[in-house]
Amino acid sequence: MEAFWQSIALWWQSLCDQFTQCFIEDNRWEYITDGLLVTLEVTFFAVLIGIVLGFLLAIIRAAHEKTGKLKILNAIAHIYVTVIRGIPTTVQVMLAYFVIFVNIKDPIPVAILAFGVNSSAYVAEIMRGGILSVDAGQMEAGRSLGLNYTQTMKSIILPQVIKNVLPALGNEFIVLMKETSVSAFIGLNELTRGGDIIRGITYTDMVPLLTVALIYLVLVMIFSRGVSILERRLRASDH
Repeated sequence: MEAFWQSIALWWQSLCDQFTQCFIEDNRWEYITDGLLVTLEVTFFAVLIGIVLGFLLAIIRAAHEKTGKLKILNAIAHIYVTVIRGIPTTVQVMLAYFVIFVNIKDPIPVAILAFGVNSSAYVAEIMRGGILSVDAGQMEAGRSLGLNYTQTMKSIILPQVIKNVLPALGNEFIVLMKETSVSAFIGLNELTRGGDIIRGITYTDMVPLLTVALIYLVLVMIFSRGVSILERRLRASDH
């Protein structure tokens, strides 16, 4: 039994030494905090782009399916969604940085745009499905009240759509946040890259990788909690 506790003590001491080496010495913890800020920045602005662009694409596609109009715009939107969803995110980010925006040396705006465009295709399909899931009688009821198409969508259809698709949207944005880790391929010093830099300096794998994994887990839990609270508030507003 004494040997067991000695081995535990040695393991704990080794872990503390690795922690000190990875984060305390030379203020290496800054690689993690700086990378976390970059990850949050890219995620936040990419989500905004994904919501705005995805919403416009969804409106175009849903309007075409309901009315048969906007054929050219619908064809463009359909091709856009198909291409973006068909190419891996990593390849899209690398194409954006090394081919399309090759003259832009700062990887942050390129990553924001690449992830925003990628997310917009998935948001578009989520929103389109939500719009089409609302009973057609809702639109007819709005028109019978004297509302035009835009007013009916804004006041009657979209509130129901947002409530229905919120869980799927929340999941998409969680995936987007985790996918930002691939931006290390274009030299962006985000959270995962910060942990990798510490690994390269200290030749220690476990502590940096577990720390990065734990931070992502906490971020996902916080975001999921926020989505759950918003869902409850939307349900409560129905009563």
